[in-house]
Amino acid sequence: MKKFFMTLAAAIVAVSASAQVYMGGSVGVGSVKIAGGDAETTYKVLPEIGYNINNNWAVGAYLGFGKGSLDLQNNPFDESTHEFYTIQPYARYTFVKSQYVNVFMDGGVAYTHYNDIANHFAVGLRPGVAVNLGAKLSFVAHCGFLGYHNLDPDGDIVDSSSAFGLDLSGENITFGLYYNF
Repeated sequence: MKKFFMTLAAAIVAVSASAQVYMGGSVGVGSVKIAGGDAETTYKVLPEIGYNINNNWAVGAYLGFGKGSLDLQNNPFDESTHEFYTIQPYARYTFVKSQYVNVFMDGGVAYTHYNDIANHFAVGLRPGVAVNLGAKLSFVAHCGFLGYHNLDPDGDIVDSSSAFGLDLSGENITFGLYYNF
């Protein structure tokens, strides 16, 4: 086990030395009111690591957790929020790059497991903007999602549901900070 952690630490130091790695993450907070019930607070904590391949392209992944609703195209089987865990690898293309602001589009897939209730799969695009606060620090925001979602509930009580389209709900807005090595 010690060898594994030493190898992992050496790999992180080697990649960081090339000045192409960024680390950080995003958080999101929202409020959802389902089926006339009480409003519930939802949240996402999405630590992130990425690698800049060149000036325009990067790859990375979110590994996160949170609490959210399963509301997908008016799926009526569940009217509450649940804790979840997610992994979301992506490729990022930066199409506007300046000294102070970068505008980008993330294209990727996401797998989310809602504890004891369902699995969610998505593939699509997420626009974002990065405001460069200095040489090493950036404020990043994402808003919206354009793509395909599939929600597969555990058990045989309810069939899976899917949707394709643009989602600009408050649950799809995140803010974060990146540290650029």
